[in-house]
Amino acid sequence: MTQLTTLTPKTFGDWAYLAVNKHFEKVIKHEPEVSKDQDPEELHQMRVGVRRLRSAIAGFAPALSLPKGVQDRNLGRIGRTLGVLRDLDVLQETLCEEYFPQLPETEQVTLTQGLTILAKRRQKAFKKVRKLFEEKLYLNFKQDLELWLEQPRYQPIAEIDIYLILTDLLLPEVSRLLLHPGWLVGVKIEGEGVVFPDNRQDILYYQAEILHDLRKEAKRTRYLLELFTHFYGEQYQSYLQDIKTIQGILGEVQDSFVLGEFLTGALQLDWRKEIPTLVELISLNRQKRYQAWGELQQKFLTLEVRKDLHSTLEQPLAMYSPTPGE
Repeated sequence: MTQLTTLTPKTFGDWAYLAVNKHFEKVIKHEPEVSKDQDPEELHQMRVGVRRLRSAIAGFAPALSLPKGVQDRNLGRIGRTLGVLRDLDVLQETLCEEYFPQLPETEQVTLTQGLTILAKRRQKAFKKVRKLFEEKLYLNFKQDLELWLEQPRYQPIAEIDIYLILTDLLLPEVSRLLLHPGWLVGVKIEGEGVVFPDNRQDILYYQAEILHDLRKEAKRTRYLLELFTHFYGEQYQSYLQDIKTIQGILGEVQDSFVLGEFLTGALQLDWRKEIPTLVELISLNRQKRYQAWGELQQKFLTLEVRKDLHSTLEQPLAMYSPTPGE
């Protein structure tokens, strides 16, 4: 295959190249600023770039023949190292900006102890990120992918027209999402319908890990679908937004559990008694998220919605031709 521009993608391999190149450039773009550690948004964008690159490589795997340094396990290691630091940033931002101002002074004093420990943990996590950038694994990843982008290698199926395999590419990932057991957490199957019991919040609390895994599946599906928004219309965009919202809601629920675990370990006391206002605020936010999740859960547990989603994926727009600037 020849080098291509955004004006000429037609085949499975063309779109694979564009996706890999786009997200790799994002990773490299933000690396220098992440090393300076002056703006948490730079780290966030680099982590997103790694996640999207990993998703693109997985989604286009049948078309790609990538070098050893670009293996999924290497990208996973890079993503996890960045992720630890990013999660601490999110935790710090949530505590400082969302909760701290709402606490009475006595509780602020107690929480400050936790924030001090959090800052120390962040310093250690940042050192690991800086070390990662100097490690052979990361340097080989960059070098191997740069060389591949200069002279890409593909599997035979890469030559096929994207329209011929587009639905086959998307449906398996969407099916994995829809078949995830997390959709049934907190509901009862009765006949052909589902019922939401009164003790739903307790059930959701004890099934947090399954919901967290569903969130990760939603994220993978979202990243894949976002690669092909050019090929579909408004209904596709609507479903994509739903999946993005599911990822966000369940992510916020998971963040609240991570926050609780951190405070339990950091403060070495019963923080639920020492900071009762914070406990109440976390509980209220979690209830709101559960309610929002329940609405989407109910929507995607209907036959009509699932059939319509499948039908949408099976009907891409007639032909897509990128225009300058896209």
